[in-house]
Amino acid sequence: MGDKTYRVLLYYKYVHIDNPEELTKQHLKFCKDLGLKGRILIAEEGINGTVSGTIEQTDKYMETLRQDPRFEDIEFKIDEADGHAFKKMHVRHRPEIVTLRLEDDIDPNDLTGNYLEPKEFYQLLQDENTIVLDARNDYEYDLGHFRGAIRPDIKTFKELPEWVQENKEMLEGKRILTYCTGGIRCEKFSGWLKKEGFEDVNQLHGGIVSYGKDPEVQGELWDGKMYVFDERISVPVNQKEHVIVGKDYFTGELCERYVNCANPVCNKQIICSEENEHFFMRGCTHECRTAERNLYIEEHGLTEEEVQERLRKIEEYEAKTQGV
Repeated sequence: MGDKTYRVLLYYKYVHIDNPEELTKQHLKFCKDLGLKGRILIAEEGINGTVSGTIEQTDKYMETLRQDPRFEDIEFKIDEADGHAFKKMHVRHRPEIVTLRLEDDIDPNDLTGNYLEPKEFYQLLQDENTIVLDARNDYEYDLGHFRGAIRPDIKTFKELPEWVQENKEMLEGKRILTYCTGGIRCEKFSGWLKKEGFEDVNQLHGGIVSYGKDPEVQGELWDGKMYVFDERISVPVNQKEHVIVGKDYFTGELCERYVNCANPVCNKQIICSEENEHFFMRGCTHECRTAERNLYIEEHGLTEEEVQERLRKIEEYEAKTQGV
C-alpha cells in the first residue's frame, strides 16, 4: 500500500445468519468501539458493508470478521484514503442486503451467473456477440461505464427486472455480461436472468473495483469515473487512460463533478461544474431555484435582490440558448 493512513473497505457475503437483529446490535458496538465509520446492512441472507478507518482499525476489523466461521472467506476490496469516507457509523438490519424485492427471491449460493475474472471480462467486452448490461442506476452509469455498455433507464436497482422484461428482445439469444460496483448486485441479478430463461449469463467477479485494480487489465475499456456511495462520490478506474463521459446537466459540456440540487425536497444528483453550480444556484429547475428553502441561497447568504438578479440572468441565458 502507499503512504495514505486510512482505508475504505468494501465487502459482502451471502450467508445465512440466524439472528440478524442481534448481530446488528453487536456489530454496531464493535465498529464504534473500533473507531470505524461507514454503512453496513445485515439480513438473514448475509452482510453488505463499506467502512473507513485507519490501517490499524481496518486490519483489526478484517481479522475479527474472518474469525467468525460465517465470514472466514469474505473478500475485502481495499482502497487507500486520506481520511474517513463517511461521517458516521451505521449498522442496520434489513430484509435484503441489496434491495431487489423479487416476488420469488434468489439465493446466489444456489443460482447465479458465471463468474468472469477481469481478463476474461476484458476479452469478452470486445466480442461482437456480447451484450454488456450495466446493473447500476442511471446516475452511476452517467459518470462512468464500460465502453459500449447498455444504460438501463432506472433510478433504483429494484427497477432493473422490470426494465429487462420491457427490453427482452435486446438480450435474447446473446451472451450477457453484467457488472456493478463491487459485485453484490450482479450476484442476485445474474441469477434472476438465468431464472428468466437467459442462458449465457456472466458477471464481473469482484465488480468494477476489482477490474480497476487488476494488475494486467488495469481498468482498460472503462470510461469516466466510478460512482461510490460515500464522501468521495467518485474514484478513478482506468489506469491507462482517462476519458470523461459525464456531461454537465445545464450545458452538456464534459464534466464529472456531482452535486445535489439545493432544494432539499428535490435533492436530485446532477453533474455540474463549479461555475454552473454558482450561476444556477445549484437548482436543477426554476422551481427548485425559487423553492421556499434553497440551501445554496442559505449557504451564500444571498439577499432577495441578489437572488432576483441571478434569476434574471438565468432567464436571459435560457432565452438565448433556446433561441427564443
